[in-house]
Amino acid sequence: MGKNRQLDEKTAKRSIGIIFLTVLIDMIGIGIIIPILPALFFKDTNLFFPPGTSEDYIKLIYGFLIAAYPFMQFFGAPILGALSDKHGRKPLLQLALWGTFIGYILLAYGIVSQNLILVFIGRLLPGFTGGNVAIVYSAMADISSAKDKAKNFGLVGAAFGLGFIIGPALGGILADDTISPWFHNYTPFIVTASLTLINIALVYRRFPETLKEQKEGRVNALTGFINIKRAFEIPNLRSLFVVILLHAVGFSFFTNFFAVYLYEVFDFTQKDVGYLFGYIGLWLVFTQGFIVRQLSGSVSPRKVPQVSLLVLSAAILLILLPQKASTYYWIIILIPVAQSISNPYITTILSEATSPSQQGEMLGIKQSLFSLGTVVTPVIGGWLITLDISYPIIVGSIVIFMAWMIFVFVFNKSEKYK
Repeated sequence: MGKNRQLDEKTAKRSIGIIFLTVLIDMIGIGIIIPILPALFFKDTNLFFPPGTSEDYIKLIYGFLIAAYPFMQFFGAPILGALSDKHGRKPLLQLALWGTFIGYILLAYGIVSQNLILVFIGRLLPGFTGGNVAIVYSAMADISSAKDKAKNFGLVGAAFGLGFIIGPALGGILADDTISPWFHNYTPFIVTASLTLINIALVYRRFPETLKEQKEGRVNALTGFINIKRAFEIPNLRSLFVVILLHAVGFSFFTNFFAVYLYEVFDFTQKDVGYLFGYIGLWLVFTQGFIVRQLSGSVSPRKVPQVSLLVLSAAILLILLPQKASTYYWIIILIPVAQSISNPYITTILSEATSPSQQGEMLGIKQSLFSLGTVVTPVIGGWLITLDISYPIIVGSIVIFMAWMIFVFVFNKSEKYK
């Protein structure tokens, strides 16, 4: 660790492959959750709760459980990233993967034993160690030349998208006992734990240390809060950071509560939800790999969110209209397309408004705001669904509309950004 060396080309390519696999398995694990947890709470409510338990109470607990993962990631990402700067990428990545493996085992056992506390721990632990995204990006930066960095980071993005396709579909299939008597609600987590174990072995045997020089610095558990405070202290970026936060909150309402809406209104099965979210993932990958590439360089980054955020707000509201579940395969397309266009262009605008020496700090602040948005949404949404099952979707649309208004009428109108 800490030796100043360059990796040979063959080793660098192998390392990039392992990083890709690590992100892919992480995202499969995150995606697998989508069709499973809502079903545990809204189809099999007696699994964790005694008969007669208030439905409103169950919905609130569901919100807190969904919030558990991003809440711990909010703390874990900056801590693990800072520790990897001091002690190396490889040992911290191994530690994070072991935490994720144990979390999935606890989650599976919590479902089998109908122990809600274990289920919570099984989300909290992988949430903290899921902060390995900071290590992954750091390792990729270590082994990438200046000309290859964008391409290699693009591979990380592709792994995210591919995992989002595979995860929900795989979760829906592996939890469906009509496909195989071996499949149960806990089966997807056993499979994901097994994949994580393979990943641990690959990192141990085949992944070299990529850190070229150790950095001394204090690890601060409050880095996430410091980043949020910093976001509102920068005059020329304050309104853009508000847009980023509102965008994260609004889209999180959709991702966390659309499956609940499908279970309650259309009586979807886990397999149905898995297939629909896998379909959404296909459009995410298509948009990132084709549409964004076509737009890149031909349209001013500042113009794109003026359209894409407004379309996203309207598209989320539109999902309340269908009377037939099959209609979703047509209407839902607008959401992943608008989201996949909005996110990279907002990041590009932030990068262009920031000096080269502040790029890392500003992108770290963006990640903290995203984590904050995904933490508060499930808790608020858990309360909203006690009022009406459609309210989280409506509020998500309104919040993204607010983000669009601030972007168009505050950020774009200010002389500081011109």
